[in-house]
Amino acid sequence: MGEASVKTLETRTDLSSPTVTESEPRPARPRTLLERLRAPRRPRIWFEIALIAISYWTYSLIRNAVPEQKAAALANADWIWDVERSLGIAVEQSVNHAVNSVTWLIVGMNYYYATLHFVVTIGVLVWIYRFHPGRYAATRLVLFATTGVALVGYYLYPLAPPRLMNGQDFIDTVLVHHTWGSMASGNLKHMSNQYAAMPSMHIGWSLWCGLTIFAVASAPWARILGLLYPTLTLVVIVATANHFWLDAVGGMLCLTFGYAVSRGWYGSLPHRLPRHPEHTGPHPAAAVLNRFRRA
Repeated sequence: MGEASVKTLETRTDLSSPTVTESEPRPARPRTLLERLRAPRRPRIWFEIALIAISYWTYSLIRNAVPEQKAAALANADWIWDVERSLGIAVEQSVNHAVNSVTWLIVGMNYYYATLHFVVTIGVLVWIYRFHPGRYAATRLVLFATTGVALVGYYLYPLAPPRLMNGQDFIDTVLVHHTWGSMASGNLKHMSNQYAAMPSMHIGWSLWCGLTIFAVASAPWARILGLLYPTLTLVVIVATANHFWLDAVGGMLCLTFGYAVSRGWYGSLPHRLPRHPEHTGPHPAAAVLNRFRRA
């Protein structure tokens, strides 16, 4: 066997590996004013109570200040009724008479219509405030935007409820059964705009409650109840002759607008935001107020 030869690369240039230096962490980019305004914050109880009270007072004031255009409202009601009959969905009168024949049921629905509209809505707001503070502001914005755009509907499209239509056999169940609470019947009817039926905020608000519960709640029974609530509300507003089916569609469209506004502002739907807000420092508006106080 021949001798093993060893090749050496004496002429090879030894290239050293490039020195790797750890990159220094870049400083966090300061948030713009718009980003700070959009950032979800932990809500403050007294501010929220004042905001909701003032907002509802303003909503009621504007809603009742819309001119009661009786002739136009009755004409629009006749048109809605004709459209529903042509579509084969004009069952409001049948539902109204059928439920009215069961006294305990219709009385219960009268009280349902008068009370749960407020009780459940406030309850859902309190629940989100307490257990999902990071989602509260976005959820509240959906409700506020929904209610705000409804005011435009009341002004542009006055509509009489079925119970006030001429020449139709609808029953005003509050008057017949002498139940209290409806701002649209009895002694309280002069305190509320009688011809602001489109859109139905009973549907807008109840569907907001139902979707919020369904999207956020973890218990299956709670999610089921969340979906049943607006469904039952739809039956109630028809059975008591306070709304047409199509008024409910108007309420759904307003809610869709509300969700679009909230998503546009926060960049996400409310239930997809963090459950608890990150620490973002004082609100820009609070900083401005503090400057004025110190000046």
